[in-house]
Amino acid sequence: MQNYAIFFTYRAFSSIFFNNFAGCYKIRVMKKIMILGCLSFVMAVSSQAQNTTNSPYSQFGIGVLSDLSQGFSKGMNGASLGVRKGNVVNVKNPASYSAVDSLTFLFDAGLTGQVTHFKEGAAKINAHGAGFDYAVGSFRLMPHVGMSFGVVPISVVGYQYTTNSYINSTFGTETSTYHGEGGFRQAFIGAGWQVLAPLSIGVNVGYLWGTMDRSVLAVASGINSLFKGYSASANSISANFGLQYDYQLNPKDALTFGLTLGVGHKMSSNPTCEIINVNTADTTKFELKNGLSIPMSYGVGVAWTHDNKLIVDADFTLQKWGSLDFPGNNPTTNRYEMRSDLLKDRYQVAVGLDYVPSELSRQYLNRIHYKFGAGYATPYYYINGKEGPKELSVSLGFGLPLQNAYNSRSVLNVSTQWVHTSATNMITENTFRINIGLTFNERWFSKWKID
Repeated sequence: MQNYAIFFTYRAFSSIFFNNFAGCYKIRVMKKIMILGCLSFVMAVSSQAQNTTNSPYSQFGIGVLSDLSQGFSKGMNGASLGVRKGNVVNVKNPASYSAVDSLTFLFDAGLTGQVTHFKEGAAKINAHGAGFDYAVGSFRLMPHVGMSFGVVPISVVGYQYTTNSYINSTFGTETSTYHGEGGFRQAFIGAGWQVLAPLSIGVNVGYLWGTMDRSVLAVASGINSLFKGYSASANSISANFGLQYDYQLNPKDALTFGLTLGVGHKMSSNPTCEIINVNTADTTKFELKNGLSIPMSYGVGVAWTHDNKLIVDADFTLQKWGSLDFPGNNPTTNRYEMRSDLLKDRYQVAVGLDYVPSELSRQYLNRIHYKFGAGYATPYYYINGKEGPKELSVSLGFGLPLQNAYNSRSVLNVSTQWVHTSATNMITENTFRINIGLTFNERWFSKWKID
């Protein structure tokens, strides 16, 4: 991340040096230094995995999956495959980068906090978590070509709970303690090119890394205590492609069609399982070569834009997890090995809207972006041979314009989301999430002219 800071510092100071308004020199220097210091700090902190979940469901697969949305689309429940705007960074479809404003540099960073209510039968409990979510930036490289970079989450693992199971009158009750933490993130650089007036294509190339650690400790009187530890780390290269096509219906209405393709790949990970008899210290260890993978993924979306006031976007995505083998204990052989019956294909639907009465109005309330979204997703894993929980979600958000030296280009995005996760005879989760994202939209590449 240090290289990013050096690059942007150079752009800032070179812009200041050639500025014609010498009297504003010191003010602009201080402004750039403050912004660059904040951005460098956010990039450094956000590059570290944050445990923003307490869900026991994160012990399956590679954890709870991220929707890769940013501040502007979180209030739309992540729907954005067809969104094409010059003042936002839309990582979900890299073809959108070609729409970035040629005079500005965009930087968007966000954090998330949540409270989850768990219920299983008559048992109820609350848990909370918070942390940095993402940090992304974008700028115009040349005419019709935009670039983006940043760090985004892929998945998160975080849970700790205890279960009790009665064995018999001789051995009594066995207490098992489950613990897990970690997750995976991705640093990426991308480019979008407007090939023709209505057609744009783009690509993100990323470096995926992270670790996840899971453990189970089973203790019962008269029986040897058993510890099982599972760990995996990953370092791999990823690629995702995007396409957008604009169709003008009339002077006020347009449709933008979006397509995305995520290339499946091995995560260069060798998961291990270590089984330890706590009483005798006997240890058995298994290691699986290239045991973790990311599946092929496909997305299609369409966005309707009306009079630069209203955007309605609908997305459908498919992740082919069911085509992958995944590490797990084989109950027949009692060995840790690759299994083909642990994962399943994941389908996700999201619909969102963004409405602003008038971005040029003198009334502040008329310049606010009002957002709403809803979504549905199927699980990508099985639990003891049964399909995991489905997700139903609803979101509400606001894009609050911030005054700066020129106008209200920078935006504070605040949104809340409710996610209901449930399956028959399993734990029910109701998560209330707050997302805060700050989009800096600075005229770093504009030149002043004296008449």
